[in-house]
Amino acid sequence: MSNEYKALTGRLEQVLLDLERVVTRTEKQMQQALTTNDDAYLDATALNLHGFYAGIEHALEDIAQTMSETLPLGAHWHQNLLLQMSSQIAGVRPRVITTQTRYCLDEYRQFRHIVRNVYTFNFRSPSIQGLVTGIRACLNAVIDDFQQFTQFLTQLTE
Repeated sequence: MSNEYKALTGRLEQVLLDLERVVTRTEKQMQQALTTNDDAYLDATALNLHGFYAGIEHALEDIAQTMSETLPLGAHWHQNLLLQMSSQIAGVRPRVITTQTRYCLDEYRQFRHIVRNVYTFNFRSPSIQGLVTGIRACLNAVIDDFQQFTQFLTQLTE
C-alpha cells in the first residue's frame, strides 16, 4: 500500500505544478481580454477556469479511489465530492481540503457547469473577471491543503 500512497503523492505534486500553469495562463488571458476587448481571450479565460476546477476535481477523485473510498453518485456528485473531501473519514484519512477551500472551489465548480452548458457568446466578463481575481488565493488554499494531505500520506509510508 505504501507504494500506492507514494505514487498518489507524486501525482498530486504534478497536479499542483499543472494548476500553477493554468492559473498563470488564466490571469494572462483575462488581462488580454480586458486590454484588447477581444472575446476570444475571454473564451480562453473561461476554458482555463474550467480546466482549473477539472484538474482539482480529478485529483480529488484520485485521492478517493486510492484511499479506497466510495465516489459519490447521482446528479449532485460533483458537489458531494467536495463535501466528502472536506470531511474526515475516521480510520481512513483526515480531511483533504478545509471548509473554506471547499467554498472557494464550489464557485469554480458552478462555473464549470456553465462552461459546459452555454454558448461562449453568453459569457459575461464581470463574472469571469471575479473568478480570475480570486483564483490565485483559491490555488494557494488548495496547495496548502494538498501539502498537508501529502504529509499525512508520507507518514503512512514510513
